[in-house]
This record gives sequence, C-alpha cells and structure tokens, in this order.
Amino acid sequence: MSVQKASGERPLRIALVAGEASGDTLGAGLVRALKQSHPHAEFIGIGGPRMLAEGMQSRVPMERLSVMGLVEVLGRLRELLRIRKELVAWLLEQQPDVFIGIDAPDFTLGVERKLRDAGIPTVHYVSPSVWAWREKRVLGIQKSTDLMLTLFPFEEEIYRKHQVAVRCVGHTLADEIPLQPDHDAARAALGIASETKLLALMPGSRNGELRKLGLLFLQTAAWCQQREPELHFVMPCASEERKLQMQAIIAESGIDLPLMLLDGQAHQALAACDSVLIASGTATLEAMLFKRPMVVAYRMAGLTFRILKRLVKVGHVALPNLLAKREVVPEFLQDAATPETMGAALMQLLAPTAERAETQATFMHLHEMLRRNADQAAAEAVLDLLRQKGRL
Repeated sequence: MSVQKASGERPLRIALVAGEASGDTLGAGLVRALKQSHPHAEFIGIGGPRMLAEGMQSRVPMERLSVMGLVEVLGRLRELLRIRKELVAWLLEQQPDVFIGIDAPDFTLGVERKLRDAGIPTVHYVSPSVWAWREKRVLGIQKSTDLMLTLFPFEEEIYRKHQVAVRCVGHTLADEIPLQPDHDAARAALGIASETKLLALMPGSRNGELRKLGLLFLQTAAWCQQREPELHFVMPCASEERKLQMQAIIAESGIDLPLMLLDGQAHQALAACDSVLIASGTATLEAMLFKRPMVVAYRMAGLTFRILKRLVKVGHVALPNLLAKREVVPEFLQDAATPETMGAALMQLLAPTAERAETQATFMHLHEMLRRNADQAAAEAVLDLLRQKGRL
C-alpha cells in the first residue's frame, strides 16, 4: 500500500496530458485510482471534462490538441508547437514527480523527452501503433519514456524486444462495460420502443471526422431506410459543438430521417441499437464491448491516406479485427466507403445468422481478455515507477 508524503512535504504532484476524448476517459480513471492511495495529490497538465471532474487543473482546453491525420496537422502545427513549448517550460517550473502522456504521441512524446532529460520520470499510456507502422519509433520512445503502459496484450512484445519497460494494464472500458449490456434498459432510457429497428451512427468525436464522415453516414442511413422503411437512427454527439456541427450538416444535406441526436450517451446508444455504422478508432472497441454488430468506416485527406498505405504493414485498422487477428467486422476505407457498400453490409447485419453469433462469441472472449482492472493496474504501475525513482 502506498503512503502519502510526510506532513509538511509538498503533496505528490502528477502531470498528465490527454489529447482527445478517449484519452480523457483513461486519464480520469487513472486520476481516480491514484487518489485512492494519495488523496492529497495534485494533478496538473492538459485534460478534458472527465479529468477536470476528478480535480485536475488544465492549462489549455484539451480540444486544442485534437487533430486528425498527417497532413491535417500542418495547418495547426505552429499552434501545437507553441502549446508544447509553453507547457514544457511551465512543467519544468512545477517539477512534477511524474509526467504521464496519454496517447497523442506526436505531442506527448516530445514533452516526455524534455522532462525526462531534466530528471522527471515519464510514463506513456497507450502504445502508438508501432506494431503496424514505423517500428523504429520505439527507439525514440526508449529515449523519452521510463515506462510504457499498453492497453492490449499483443503490444508488449515489441517493447520488450527493444528493452523498453512495459506493462499491459487492459482497458478501463472493458472493466466499466458489463459483459451482458442491458439492451431493454438502454432503450427505455432513450424512449425507444423495444420492437423498433435501430441503427446507431457514430461518425467520430472530432470536427475533422464529422466533416469527412457526417454527410457520408447520413447518405448511408438514407440508403438503408429506402430498403427498410421501419429503420430508426440515433447519433451520439460528443459535445454541444459537435451537435451543432451535425445539425448544420443535416440541414445542408436535405436528408430527412427519423434520427435522434443525443447529448453524449454513446454507451446508451450502443446498448440500445441493433447495429452501428462507426468511424475507426476507440469507438469500435466500445461497440465490440457492447457486442454490437458493426460496419467500420474511415476517410482522411488523400495524401495522408496514400502515405499511410505505403507505411502500414497490418491488414486491418479496426480494433476488433486487430485484437481477433482476423476480420470479424467489415471495414471500408477511403474510396471504398460509399453509401451503397456500407449500406449493403449494414443490412446484412440486421438479420441473425450463424456468422453473427460467432462474432458475438469472439467479442465476448476479447472483452474478458481485456478485463484487468485497468485504472488500478495503471495507478500501481505509476506508483511502482515513483518508488523506483525515489519519488515516494
């Protein structure tokens, strides 16, 4: 059991940076677990609403770090570099006992390198996709971080190969989401009748994702409803800004659907729906944990896609497929993502089949594999590092 610093000493000071909603979820769980043994600890850095709710002080709004793609970041590069430079200078003044970069590797690993060079222990939480492309990034990670926390067991091997300290902690969502979600309760909470055929649309939580996928998902929904007039739709919106953005896309499209825009409530939407059209990313993990049949789609800037296509060495992008090491959910990327192709795949998912039952069993196996009490496991790993470094 960890012991709080002696009376009169400065409380434990922990710096964290998260760059988007999924990192905010992980960061909030980690902060909550660390407070159990160190209730007076200070938490500083950059975080989102969930981390702020746990008492963290954020230097800038987390949304300023949320940007997708290789090419798309160029338009924001000057601002991101300024934020990082100012953050590093401020953290060197604050002298935290540890720095934890949560995902957002292009931003956080640079911070980690500067702080580690200054003698501050560093942790990186969520492995970059080094197993998929640019494995040599591990060499930079080796110089930047004292400990890598991975979400998935298959990620550990590559770090051990390069002598990087690593610990797999599982995923907090696998602990949070029940193995058997309550479909009827979710529908009741959303006011949706039990007999309604319901499809969830989840085009992403970022501005750029909605610009790329919002209209495409509406067009796919319209294609499906033409063939199944009884279909209804729900779309969780990550924030009020994203909801307003989606309302504008709907108005401009002229598409009229029985569509309910939700304020957050992504988990209720996933528990309630019969199937989901979803953007590639952490949300596909959530859909898998809710055992929802899904079609995965993604579009990005053409140059970004061409660069990644040359660099990526794995055959899948959707997390359920990566975890299963085979295609268990259909993926449609870039030009392959059309209303017709995705609509046809979604319609197939609405009917129970032996293949669908097999996919459900795979989802259950993967869910059980990822249940490792992640928040507590991550907190214990951080505290172990602090003891090794003489900070506790």
